[in-house]
Amino acid sequence: MDRYNVSLVSLGCPKNLVDAEVMLGHLPAERFSIITDESAADIIVVNTCAFIRDAQEESVETILEVADYKKNGRCKLLIVSGCMPQRYQKELQKELPEVDFFMGTADAPRIVELLDRHLEGRPQQEIGLPDYLYDHTTPRVTSSPYYTAYVKIAEGCANHCSYCVIPGIRGTLRSRTIESVVAETKRLVDSGVKEINLIAQDVTAFGAERDSGPELPALLRELVRIDGLVWLRLLYAYPDGITDGLLDLIAAEEKICNYLDLPIQHIDDQILAAMNRRVDESDIRSLLKRIRSRIPDITLRTSLIVGFPGETDAQFRKLLGFVEEGHFERLGAFRYSREDGTPAAQLDNQVPERTKQARVKRLMKAQSRVSLKKNLALKGRIEPTLVEGYSEETELLLRGRSVRQAPDVDGQVYITSGQAEIGDIVNLKITDSSEYDLIGEICEN
Repeated sequence: MDRYNVSLVSLGCPKNLVDAEVMLGHLPAERFSIITDESAADIIVVNTCAFIRDAQEESVETILEVADYKKNGRCKLLIVSGCMPQRYQKELQKELPEVDFFMGTADAPRIVELLDRHLEGRPQQEIGLPDYLYDHTTPRVTSSPYYTAYVKIAEGCANHCSYCVIPGIRGTLRSRTIESVVAETKRLVDSGVKEINLIAQDVTAFGAERDSGPELPALLRELVRIDGLVWLRLLYAYPDGITDGLLDLIAAEEKICNYLDLPIQHIDDQILAAMNRRVDESDIRSLLKRIRSRIPDITLRTSLIVGFPGETDAQFRKLLGFVEEGHFERLGAFRYSREDGTPAAQLDNQVPERTKQARVKRLMKAQSRVSLKKNLALKGRIEPTLVEGYSEETELLLRGRSVRQAPDVDGQVYITSGQAEIGDIVNLKITDSSEYDLIGEICEN
């Protein structure tokens, strides 16, 4: 039996990364070796993102880059999977002849079947409906450092924001059971994971499609009972799903990080209504007050969209002023992307690209001042910090993340003195900071 080296490139969000890890988990070890060096791979898989235009362009560029290994390297088979094929299968087949076959967002468990069909000369090109949901019994090869992992608690989305293609790519909301999420988390913690990051298109909607309604608090109560779990973090929480009960639970449970990723997208009521968001400015401001009153030491992240169709200079200035008020420690801003098939793509008064770029730049400059002020206020504080390795600049400095920093998106902590092993969680005294990074010293006690 032939043996193949497989290299997988995963683009986009952590939810995509979990899909890629599930795909790798379905490759039998006796036939496939998973490697990170594309130049030594017989099979290369590119798991793509198609959420916005920039992500689509990055996906195509990556596909073309790795396609060179078919011309000038060892690669015999190039597979493209995930969101782009789910959305644009026919177009991609015409425009990317370098690709041997495509897989959709629900095809990860079928990777060996699809590979064998292709190798036998009878490829299947039809992509199925986005209806897959992995569980605790699903094989998965985690690619994150051993001490941290993402756990996807639901798939798809039922929010139907007017700019978003996710329901079409991922399907409607499908939640795992509490028992399944707990079982997977226990297995990960038993393997050495200390930090679990719960992810979904909207974690607060977990279980909402079932008769009992949203079940996130019930899930969290079970997860915090797992021995060995140190940090439990919530990412992608829709504003109207954040109840006082959920906030009180976060405040009361030491294992749940005082951290929320809370995408609000805008603050102007007209824009929010056109986005089909279920909250307005008053709701958002009230929520922020409730969060800060119940969890004063919380770290908040948000994402904003600028240049939504019809966004006037006055509406942008209102958003800019809101950012300058300093509600968020972390913030990402994105140019509105006009996506085919979405209601927003049909709206009049599309904003010029140049205007969108200028607005993003102004918004992020304002947030950098807010972030610096908030980071400087941490000087002298003792912060729990997860040690992740050595600084890219010098091996004389350790680096890590404080409990206030989610993986991949929130900056780092540079450790100037003290000894620790990778994966340790230490107490760190903050001595200085920049806009996005912290500097500190390990405390003996």
